[in-house]
Amino acid sequence: MSGYQEDTIHGAEDMHDALTDVIEASKLTAKQRGSNVKPAVEKLASLSYEQGLLPDDLNQLIDLVTTPNFLDQASLGNLIRNLYPVATVNIQIIVKIIGSLGHGKLKPSLNIQGALLRWLVMIHHIIENQGILSRSYSVLFNLLDTAAIRKQLCHLLALITRRRHVRPYRIQSLQTGNDPAVTGLLRVYKDYYPEIIVGEATRAKASTFKHPDPQWRERLDEIQQAHAERSTNRTERPLNAFRVARSQANGKGSGLFPEVHTSNATENSITLEEIENVDGFVKNLERIELPNQLIAVLGDPLLQKLLVLKPDAEAHQRVSSWLASYGQDLISGESNLDPTDGLEILNNYVSSTKPLETKILDDTTVSQLQLLEFYTVLLQRWAVSLASLEQKSTNAATIIAELVDHVNTLCLTLIQTSPTSSTHSIILDFYEQTSILASDPKLHRHTRIMIPPSPLVYILHFSFCPNTLSRLCSILSKYKAGFQKAMSTSRSEYSPEYINEFNGFLMDICNCIWRSRAFNNNDMNSHGCLVPNTLVGDLAAYTNSLEMSASLSALFSLSYSPVLGLSAISYFRELEDEALARGLTELSIRHAGPITRASLNALASGGGLRVGWDDYRLGVLSYLERKGMAGVGELMYNTMTNVMKRRSLMSTADSR
Repeated sequence: MSGYQEDTIHGAEDMHDALTDVIEASKLTAKQRGSNVKPAVEKLASLSYEQGLLPDDLNQLIDLVTTPNFLDQASLGNLIRNLYPVATVNIQIIVKIIGSLGHGKLKPSLNIQGALLRWLVMIHHIIENQGILSRSYSVLFNLLDTAAIRKQLCHLLALITRRRHVRPYRIQSLQTGNDPAVTGLLRVYKDYYPEIIVGEATRAKASTFKHPDPQWRERLDEIQQAHAERSTNRTERPLNAFRVARSQANGKGSGLFPEVHTSNATENSITLEEIENVDGFVKNLERIELPNQLIAVLGDPLLQKLLVLKPDAEAHQRVSSWLASYGQDLISGESNLDPTDGLEILNNYVSSTKPLETKILDDTTVSQLQLLEFYTVLLQRWAVSLASLEQKSTNAATIIAELVDHVNTLCLTLIQTSPTSSTHSIILDFYEQTSILASDPKLHRHTRIMIPPSPLVYILHFSFCPNTLSRLCSILSKYKAGFQKAMSTSRSEYSPEYINEFNGFLMDICNCIWRSRAFNNNDMNSHGCLVPNTLVGDLAAYTNSLEMSASLSALFSLSYSPVLGLSAISYFRELEDEALARGLTELSIRHAGPITRASLNALASGGGLRVGWDDYRLGVLSYLERKGMAGVGELMYNTMTNVMKRRSLMSTADSR
């Protein structure tokens, strides 16, 4: 890395530190700070004068001076006097300043408002879109009643006034004033409408609008020129640029690596050379053609972004082959190039394209969860885009399948390293999006159904959170609907093994919850929750040794499940309380739980509540639905036809 680049990086770090110090100090009163803030303000002002302010730094400073804080007026004025932008000023900054003008407790002082207006006058020529000032003309004009900022307002209005702004009521308002600045603005109006009468006495008092500080303008030009030169030099071009890098040396391209040039574009494609900003890059990402010489990626930030966001195996191989050949030439001594010519560029390339691993992926669960949340939002955004397409996307299925496959591995890692309910919730957020892709008719035609890994499904099934189980069942229910739709049209897309794997999820969960046959693998498609038979035998023997009222296979049913058991007995207690409240019967005995078919028969015979076994289980599903856990019922109804029929009969009977 060159000395100049190191100075630039150190300068940016110094600016960031100084800005942070001042912002933090502005949040505290002078007594709370414990130290004088003026040295920090002086340092920040000096750095701004020496190297200028990048857009983000400028935006933070504008936020500081336009919102309530505890800095003294002298410090704020010093900061405003040294606001030297290195590039154009975006309209958000202009809006913030205009919004801070006027009277109010939360507004800056009138002296600060005047300084901000003076600054707008001095940077008027570098505003990104000057139309924002024109659209704010009425707001600015109505502030002329404020004498303390009238002079600066008139100067700014004189710069932005056009014929459409000159209106009779504004002329009348200006003619009633006797302020030199107002008269100066009236003379600007007269340039558009000569019939406006400006008296001789008044004309003599008219203010001539000159630049407030020519030396400040000269320094601004120097800073912007230096920044422009750095931007046009390809090795020093900002890595966040969204235009191809061009070397300006002698008007020709120079250097070890070629520049970006594309000659194989079609009518429907876009070249990198046509990209001018981030919006154009994002909108045309899928249509951008790769350039002729891909080794240009080592020196062009925009091409680096393209290959990072749109990976291409062939392109990667071409670059790797070139680097291997270059390295062989250096080792053999056949090349007449100085090895140091390429090392600096290679170092910059590696450091600029590998930030994710060092800044986000620090091998902690927190960073992995953040990445998973990003993938969830990304998939959601893709789903919205696909839903708006009228024609079938040709590459969406492959892209989404690769993403889901990648996230499957990430989720398997997370569920083992962080087996908490919050982690399970974030994992389920992602698969809720995949289930929508699988079940929504508009989306399914663009994608292939990608089921979660089997171990992940069973780990989530045996979690201790009822909401986790409910959400998992709801997701699988949506998958089932998607498969039914897909299989009704074509059986060739999904292999029998793939379908059987998914059906195994349904069978195993129903065996656990509804049939009291947990870990059974004798039924069609059942996988025994992937628990080995030897382990099942050991667990069954241990359960029998405890002399419990239920076998191992029944311990995960509605009544015995550690996840659903509380809801099941709560529902039955509710039935008993309702029966007593209505006074229809007297209960000589109440069920102690857990509830089984045999215990219900014994309860009815002993003078307790009379409820059928199927009615009880369907009632538990309804109870779960009322408590916001409808997923369990959805899966039972959609998977087992006899449960659905029984539910329909109960609904018919209730309606009568």
